[in-house]
Amino acid sequence: MRRPKLVHFTGIESDEYIHIRASMTYSSQGRFELLNEVTQNLKEIVPTKPIQSMGLLSSNEFRVKVVGLSRDDADLVTRNFDSDSFGNFNFKIPQPESKNVAKLMLYETKSHPGLELLIGSFIPTTIQKPKKILITDFDKTLVDTRYSSVKELYLSLRNPIHYFPPVDRSIQLVNDFIQENYQPFVVSASPHFYENAIRDWLYQRQIFTGNIFLKDYRNIFSFFEGDLSTKDLKSQGFYKLNTIVNILLMTGIPDDLVLIGDGFESDTVIYLTLAAVLVGRYDPWTLWNHIKKEESFRLTNQQHFRFLSKFYQLKNMSDAHPRGKVRIYIRCKPHMLDALERRVFKLDFANHLKHLVHYYVG
Repeated sequence: MRRPKLVHFTGIESDEYIHIRASMTYSSQGRFELLNEVTQNLKEIVPTKPIQSMGLLSSNEFRVKVVGLSRDDADLVTRNFDSDSFGNFNFKIPQPESKNVAKLMLYETKSHPGLELLIGSFIPTTIQKPKKILITDFDKTLVDTRYSSVKELYLSLRNPIHYFPPVDRSIQLVNDFIQENYQPFVVSASPHFYENAIRDWLYQRQIFTGNIFLKDYRNIFSFFEGDLSTKDLKSQGFYKLNTIVNILLMTGIPDDLVLIGDGFESDTVIYLTLAAVLVGRYDPWTLWNHIKKEESFRLTNQQHFRFLSKFYQLKNMSDAHPRGKVRIYIRCKPHMLDALERRVFKLDFANHLKHLVHYYVG
């Protein structure tokens, strides 16, 4: 039978909640066919190609039962949640007053009525204190991907990501911060079905994280659901800033936040906008009235109100937290370095905070 399976799971434990973002789809194979394929693949383990995950473009609805267990496997909390029409979940579970949840058991209960299918057992990521968070872009930051032509897009689908040259300086920078106990998150505008390929690539380079956030292109073409619209196919500002804000709402305000990106897109302005709230103490409404005029931040009415609400949440959390540190690292080509270091932004707040940006050649 077709069995539900998770294709993405992020569970983050905070002081009061466990935040969960997950995505589910159907396995197209039965148990024996899957076992046979695994046995064959063990003979020749090769990196995953994005095209192998194209089936994730399909849409299905699921219901998941979440059971929170203590360290001694006692039931602490049970909740049921429905996915959106794409099989995505985004919810939080309050921590019980007596004991913290140490493990989560997930069961799918909608696809086969009367059955509770075990999907998996997970240990939520605990954000260590002091909170040291690393958020890095992927394309053109860790690997020099190229998607500007139809041919390049076709090659990216048909080949593992190591087909493109890695950016060794960025990889070393990320690994150095991980050695200093920063907890890594990867944010990319690549399609959501690239996740397995990206994870393979990261693991090969000793960057071990399951916290990978990609753009779900099904949202773009949905008239009734989702945060994205067709303009977000090329415009990355809203998507990236919104995703980073979602991460910080799950982890809480970091004591030390490191943001790594590239100078080829809008990463610098995106990161400085975030810094303006966290360390610049700018009012979100005033700030948003400035950046929404930027080409990379064009918004629909729905995006405008949804995002402002999150921005104010982040501002309130930041005001209640002692002022932390924000550092921004931007990768550039050698011929771009002087121009970027002398850059004058159109946005006043960006000029006031540009001392937070460190450019490096990679």
